Amino acid sequence: MKRMIRLAALLLTGAVLALGTSGCATSIAQWIVKERTHQGDIALRNSNYPEASVAYQLALKVDPSNKHARDGLTNVQIRLAQTFFAASKFENAIDALAVASHYSPADDRVQSLRAEIEQAEIKRDIVVSNYPLYKVTAASLQRAYAQLKTQNTEILQALKRFDYTYDTADLTSAIRQSYLLNEEVARLTNRLQLYRQLVESGVPENSAENLAPPASLLPLP
Repeated sequence: MKRMIRLAALLLTGAVLALGTSGCATSIAQWIVKERTHQGDIALRNSNYPEASVAYQLALKVDPSNKHARDGLTNVQIRLAQTFFAASKFENAIDALAVASHYSPADDRVQSLRAEIEQAEIKRDIVVSNYPLYKVTAASLQRAYAQLKTQNTEILQALKRFDYTYDTADLTSAIRQSYLLNEEVARLTNRLQLYRQLVESGVPENSAENLAPPASLLPLP
């Protein structure tokens, strides 16, 4: 993305300089900024954050003081950072915020999100050192909870069938599925509690040893 921004910026700068002798460089520059900010606005509305970021940055290459482009870029970089953060790409998220901070150094949203990400990085490092295989257990739990949606759907389908069949067998099926669902939820809740304890204590999930009381996630002094 940075390479594309630099190349486009060079082309734009060259075009403006070439037109400078004709006395219309200022109007051309204004037109370029207007077009780029418009492209950024459209991309942002469509949640195309990378494209919006490029467009706003190109506008700022021509007019670094343009408020519309500055505000737009700040907003899109925050969205990018949030997206990277949610994907556990902390370094990418910090890089995205660095761009926003360059143009909006006093924006509280940028500072707050950066602090949140930095805290998450610290906690991640502690969790990984305590329980390196935590992701395997987490993935298993996520799959198990996703399957609950299927059981819930079957209950709803049975209830909807009863609305037109008036066959109590459909209600019996819904009740049976409901019991199974409750049992699975209780089982997964126990697994969640164990998972939390494993992450905090650092004891492997298949360890035969008795688990010690959960340790604090704060680093040792």
